[in-house]
Amino acid sequence: MPVRIVTDSAADLPSELAAARGIEVVPLTIRFGDTTYRSGVDLSAGEFWDKLRSSTESPATAAPSPGDFESVYRKLAEDGADGIVSVHLSAKLSATSQSATIAARSTDLPVEVVDSLSVSASTALMALRAADLADGGATMAEIANELKSMVDRTQLYGVIDTLDYLRRGGRIGGAQALLGTMLQVKPVISVVDGVVEPVGKVRTRTRALQHLATIVNDNASSIERLIVMDGEAPDLDQFLGMLRGIEVPREDIWSLGPVVGTHAGPGVVGAVFTTSA
Repeated sequence: MPVRIVTDSAADLPSELAAARGIEVVPLTIRFGDTTYRSGVDLSAGEFWDKLRSSTESPATAAPSPGDFESVYRKLAEDGADGIVSVHLSAKLSATSQSATIAARSTDLPVEVVDSLSVSASTALMALRAADLADGGATMAEIANELKSMVDRTQLYGVIDTLDYLRRGGRIGGAQALLGTMLQVKPVISVVDGVVEPVGKVRTRTRALQHLATIVNDNASSIERLIVMDGEAPDLDQFLGMLRGIEVPREDIWSLGPVVGTHAGPGVVGAVFTTSA
């Protein structure tokens, strides 16, 4: 059996696509008050946004335990996998990769843990590439090396309505510098070397979307695949209309899931893409 691929629910990989590609997704958890949900299992993206709007309590996220990973790794071993490549959100944003690494040491099957140094569809695109390579008979080392080369070629940018959710969740990174003007600007952020960084600040939502579209348009000639992330954004179509000569198929518009949604808040428009080497 070929190498199997594992990722986590912060990758926002649509469940149907994960199942079709044979990618195992280990869920992070979301806590609203005293109730804990497994992201993507007990709580879908739509249910999360509904709950965020109606809840009086701010949600919190938690990484999977090493035991959660170990049970998945052992299941794949029993299914006949030759090895596992496990690709996860930035270790600078979550303890997920650390849990995967601990579990790998307790599993008889060889496991290679790869830090995507990003989150959301950035991680998902790496998992999908890993599945392609595994299907083609690549070794664990070959897959891991390709994913590490993708880190610098995979970019994530987003327009968020407020920095408040990032601040509350402690994931604000370099965007901390914008806090003094957070009520006056619409931030455009990226994930750079595993942490959140600001790449632009403008005073209107429309200008923020245009800034994001300009980034995509400027890279259009080298983009291999573009995923647009929708975090309950009412102006998603406006952003899509700003892309010059780029048609984004419906299947490449993904919902921002509960994990990233907890820290980014509603109203996010994101653009994630890989560029040619």
